Amino acid sequence: MATNPMTQFEVYRIGPEIKIGTFDISFTNASLFMVISSIAILLIFNLSSKKNSILPNKLQLLAELSYSFVSKMISDTAGSKAKPYFSFIFSLFMFVLFCNMFGMIPYTFTVTSHIIVTFVLAAFIFIGVTIIGFVKHGFGYLKLFVPSGVPVVLLPLIVIIEIISYLSRPISLSVRLFANMMAGHTMMKVFGGFVISLGIVGGWLPLSFSVALTGLEILVAFLQAYVFAILTCIYLNDALNLHH
Repeated sequence: MATNPMTQFEVYRIGPEIKIGTFDISFTNASLFMVISSIAILLIFNLSSKKNSILPNKLQLLAELSYSFVSKMISDTAGSKAKPYFSFIFSLFMFVLFCNMFGMIPYTFTVTSHIIVTFVLAAFIFIGVTIIGFVKHGFGYLKLFVPSGVPVVLLPLIVIIEIISYLSRPISLSVRLFANMMAGHTMMKVFGGFVISLGIVGGWLPLSFSVALTGLEILVAFLQAYVFAILTCIYLNDALNLHH
């Protein structure tokens, strides 16, 4: 009997139940893989900085490439004013990337396949960027909703569209990551089930699809982390430079 492909997304408690009032804050498998991802990031960058040599080892090369990649991404999308926020963007990119990549390992859990995780990240970014915009420009930040060169007749409609577009940012940012990761892993599980059901003789075709899909999913895992980070940079650019 084929396994339900949705069971891989089930969150279950690890250890005792912990409640604060009506809130259940028990440690779960999702919590475990967020901790594992964070520890893995810290270990890699800690070990890579132990010996800074002219000829870098693999870990040092990985750390330097990651640093340069994110630094260039920030410069290209948000400019020099966004440099103080490098640590946050870098941490965000690496966390999402590692959570995505750990989810590719069999018998692990894909944290970013849950909308609550991606929405909390997106909501934090949205609130933070909005605060930065108002701190930087005061009520002048509201000019973001009034594009220049728009005829007066169309202005009320355009302002409403801009406000709706702005408020939908955390939804679009979170759903994009969640939907891609969930859909990809579901398809991998479905094709894996076909391989088991059809056996050696008839399973070669779904097995070929599974191998190809795994490679594609690894690429998607990286691209979704990149898209999540670069959209954060674009939102930060609006707050810092007030392009309208």
